[in-house]
Amino acid sequence: MTDPQQRPSLWQVILSVLAAMFGVQSGKARERDFTHGNPWVFIVVGIIAVMVFVAVLYGVVHGILLHAKA
Repeated sequence: MTDPQQRPSLWQVILSVLAAMFGVQSGKARERDFTHGNPWVFIVVGIIAVMVFVAVLYGVVHGILLHAKA
């Protein structure tokens, strides 16, 4: 386990952003993020996560529409 006084790693930031997107962030992780995390890292990872989500959603819808026409 990592030291709670330590800055969150990139992997922890990614997991925190994904958990926040689903609304299941634990109190311990939230406290770590707000006390030791850099807000810009969370913003950048959040923007990238949303872009990936939109791209995947677009790809799924596009694929379904292509198969529906056939």
